[in-house]
Amino acid sequence: MAKNVLGGPLMVCSSDPVTGFFRKGKCDTCADDTGMHTVCALMTEDFLMFSKEHGNDLSTPRPEFSFPGLEAGDYWCLCLSRWIQAFNADCAPQIRLDATHASVLEFVDLTRLKEFASENG
Repeated sequence: MAKNVLGGPLMVCSSDPVTGFFRKGKCDTCADDTGMHTVCALMTEDFLMFSKEHGNDLSTPRPEFSFPGLEAGDYWCLCLSRWIQAFNADCAPQIRLDATHASVLEFVDLTRLKEFASENG
């Protein structure tokens, strides 16, 4: 069973819209997930704009991929590298610790993650 950064079971990040590498709502991962979609992040207008400006438009619907497009307030399993990039640019979104995969701790200290903890976990 996958663990979260707090050591407990990995919780659902979002089922509406459905997220995760496996599209099962959790930020679970495997060797095939080269993007490491492991950070359960709360979307904001600023972050969505930042991501679009850096080559990953998360706000535009893509029906051909069953992707509804994200809005501020949605939770999404974000690539770890994008969250770190946003952190370095001072626009990292808040995260749900209970829904963020434990593997993130190999790259980001728990103390830092806690600084970005959202109200929902």
